[in-house]
Amino acid sequence: MIDWILTEIGCDVPIHFTAFHPDLQVRDISATPHEVLLLAYETAMQSGLNHVYIGNAHDVARQSTYCPKCQKPLIQRDWHQITDYNLDLNRCRQCDTLIPGRFEMEAGR
Repeated sequence: MIDWILTEIGCDVPIHFTAFHPDLQVRDISATPHEVLLLAYETAMQSGLNHVYIGNAHDVARQSTYCPKCQKPLIQRDWHQITDYNLDLNRCRQCDTLIPGRFEMEAGR
């Protein structure tokens, strides 16, 4: 899947690896181990994808967005909260790199 994304879409497409939790009517399947999410995350990052995320798990470092050039945090997330925002529209505040996407001057609420 990672190779296909790189070839067909490009390295700047966001990809999310989301943990499954057994809730409500699907309780007979185990939760996704965090180690599985980490392996998927590392594989995607090492393959060259720039915006890889882990979701539905508490992992601030891997929920956040980083500049592909200087590696500084652009948008730091803690679950559904934005705790730090370092973009000037679509540019990194640290190194002025153009970041693909649409962004506001301030973080959303």
